[in-house]
Amino acid sequence: MASASDKTVVTRFAPSPTGFLHIGGARTALFNWLFARHHGGKTLLRIEDTDRARSTQEAIDAILDGLDWLGLTYDEETVFQSERGARHVEVAEKLLEAGHAYRCYATPEELEEMRAAQRAAKQPLRYDGRWRHRDPSEAPLGAPFVVRLKTPDEGETVIEDVVQSRVTVKNSEIDDYILLRSDGSPTYMLAVVVDDHDMGVTHIIRGDDHLNNAFRQLPIIRAMDEIEGGWEDPIYAHIPLIHGPDGAKLSKRHGAMGVDAYRDELGILPETLFNYLLRLGWGHGDQEEFSVDEAIALFTLEGVGKSPSRFDMKKLLNMNGNYIRAADDARLAALIAPKIGPDADAGLLEQAMPALKTRAKDINELAEGAAFLFTHRPLTLTDKAEALLTPESRALLAQVSANLHDEFDWTSEKLEAKLKAMAEELGLGLGKLAQPLRAALTGQTTSPGIFDVLVLLGKEESLARIDAQAASGSAG
Repeated sequence: MASASDKTVVTRFAPSPTGFLHIGGARTALFNWLFARHHGGKTLLRIEDTDRARSTQEAIDAILDGLDWLGLTYDEETVFQSERGARHVEVAEKLLEAGHAYRCYATPEELEEMRAAQRAAKQPLRYDGRWRHRDPSEAPLGAPFVVRLKTPDEGETVIEDVVQSRVTVKNSEIDDYILLRSDGSPTYMLAVVVDDHDMGVTHIIRGDDHLNNAFRQLPIIRAMDEIEGGWEDPIYAHIPLIHGPDGAKLSKRHGAMGVDAYRDELGILPETLFNYLLRLGWGHGDQEEFSVDEAIALFTLEGVGKSPSRFDMKKLLNMNGNYIRAADDARLAALIAPKIGPDADAGLLEQAMPALKTRAKDINELAEGAAFLFTHRPLTLTDKAEALLTPESRALLAQVSANLHDEFDWTSEKLEAKLKAMAEELGLGLGKLAQPLRAALTGQTTSPGIFDVLVLLGKEESLARIDAQAASGSAG
């Protein structure tokens, strides 16, 4: 049998559209994409929507949107598994005709009795092969049946997994599982194998929770190769799952959300998530951040670790802050403008961005930090800002207003020099002026540098806000 390694590399990402594109699925998609790109091959997308009751168009749209946002493009049209049922049945019938599968007429009641006996004897729950050697003529006329694969019952199957190394399973541990249900519909296990073959997939890169499936799928591949030739074993790479920081299986409390939630709710940039997922279980020395081109050039399956990786939200946000600081100002302005509202001026946001993005860790924080630019008077003060505006502070604000009123060179450098001189004259630290000034100008206690705030608001609006708080005995 030929090896998949001497052919053009073809990988696939095959999500089930029963929910959002979760973080583990996104990483699997990324690793498949990078591996194919690294080897100059193709990566394909298959939507495994055979579970019609649970598959939704909304989930399909969310998966496609999430992949597109991450920058993962595919080399052929998306394959929908539900459209390939006739082909799956065709393969099952070939297996049946060649004696690699058989009809099983066991009733649900008989199967439940079988499982009850196995439970009582503390045996593994698996089909006992009761129709494996029986003639279908023994079944009642017109009785319903399923089609089961006749799996090898002696010896063992060995997989040389690129990530997990050599894994061996005794064939006697794999029961004769169902290929076609009693209504004639194909099972997932059959459909996956047929689709991977027909799509020319050479490397199957997926979570290690699918490792057992590989041992169930290989018998179909090898039986079909015996029947018609050309069915090659794929190369397997089963990636360890992602755990939370506490070492437990990743859950919602750890951050197991859809990719869309990282974008919309957490304000993560796509390049951040791309890079973070890349480093979640794969590494290249001590390097933490990679461009897309670097990732493609460096990615190998040999760099994937065998142990589960741990998801760290703090690290993700820190990385996001780095990418925000490196991002184009016009792009960031366009991202946060819709979050601020119809009054947001993209030009002013772009001008403000160098000052705004220095400390922000996510897009939402960036939008919150810019909101003061478009707030109408009277400003709403946070409780902390309100606490800063004591009668003494308001008296200082009146002096600041008088000092700045005749300043026409409204630049950061000139304003800084003027306010520092004023603080020295009053025998105060600059912070004693800057803190109430920040509260009066933004309604908050955190903002970009106070001189940047004055410049961005402009002289007229800055003095109007200062005067409003200087004259007020309470928040407006």
